[in-house]
Amino acid sequence: MFIKEIELLNFRNYNSEKISFEKTINIISGENAQGKTNLLESIYILSLGKSFRSNRDAEMIRFGSHFCSVKAIAIYEKEGKDQKIELVYKPGEKKIRLNGIPAEKTSDLLDHVYTVIFSPEDLKIIKDEPEKRRRFLDRELCQLKPAYYRNLGRYKKLLAQRNILLKKEPVNHDVLTVWNQALAETGSHIILERIRFLKQLNKLSGNIHHAISDGKEKLSLNYETCFDKKDLPETVEELQNLLFNRMQAEQEQDIQRGNTGSGPHRDDIRIEINETDARRYASQGQQRTAALAMKLAEIELIRKEKEEEPILLLDDVLSELDEKRQHDLLAKLEGVQLFLTTADLNPLLIAKFHEYRLYQVKDGRIKTI
Repeated sequence: MFIKEIELLNFRNYNSEKISFEKTINIISGENAQGKTNLLESIYILSLGKSFRSNRDAEMIRFGSHFCSVKAIAIYEKEGKDQKIELVYKPGEKKIRLNGIPAEKTSDLLDHVYTVIFSPEDLKIIKDEPEKRRRFLDRELCQLKPAYYRNLGRYKKLLAQRNILLKKEPVNHDVLTVWNQALAETGSHIILERIRFLKQLNKLSGNIHHAISDGKEKLSLNYETCFDKKDLPETVEELQNLLFNRMQAEQEQDIQRGNTGSGPHRDDIRIEINETDARRYASQGQQRTAALAMKLAEIELIRKEKEEEPILLLDDVLSELDEKRQHDLLAKLEGVQLFLTTADLNPLLIAKFHEYRLYQVKDGRIKTI
């Protein structure tokens, strides 16, 4: 699959732009704050309907405008057909059309376009706070599993409502019990899906990391919950009961804090290199190698799960990698449509590619060069 064409209207700093792309390598150059990342963002929302930069859709609307839209044509090479996707954002409102037919909900957009975003921020995933690693899991699982997308959205709404109830005086314990049950039911599905996904990712990223490190290092990824690993059940029903009992037992503590202390919103990924906590003890180079292996594993997993090539968005990330890691990354990209942004159109960078198209972005305008 590849994006053939995209049309932007009032999107970020773009007024009205329509551009066609190469199905292999697309290099987008330009100085900072000209619109390079905005272009990648417009491609990314085709897969999930939301940005990788902000949770507020309204921020994508050009200043002074009342709406923005993104229209794209995605080509499925194996099936020999194209898919027309249109997203329109207004404050508090989002409309999606697939081949001209209105979608009832955002999850209808899933399973059409698969993207993997890799930015300098992703290189920090190892040492950053747990929220970044949870987002890493959720972003990919939402693409692969539409049911997960729906469960995650429901869980966030339930969690927000429970946290409101925790702050109300007097606290109604009977009502909280009902919310505990609902959170445990939805949360157990989320946790088990994350565990299954991470097991696959662990194997793929471990193999990639082993090759990148010339066989010197072993990378392992393990899911961390509020429960001991040995106590974690394998069925939704058992986990639901365990999570419900945990919330009931911690209810008074939650009331004192005013928020929910246990659940998938608190979980994390433990990342180890040679059986040592990478967050605490790995060097910056080791952490970057691990992050690179995890991103490359994402690509492999989409290929395996969906039998489709994902679209890779590299947002000024090559400048953050040394020559060897650049080579390891680019060597894995055969068959993938690549969008690469750079502030420095270095001839040495261009020389790494055989078939490509160059674009320049300036003041929200794009031209082929």
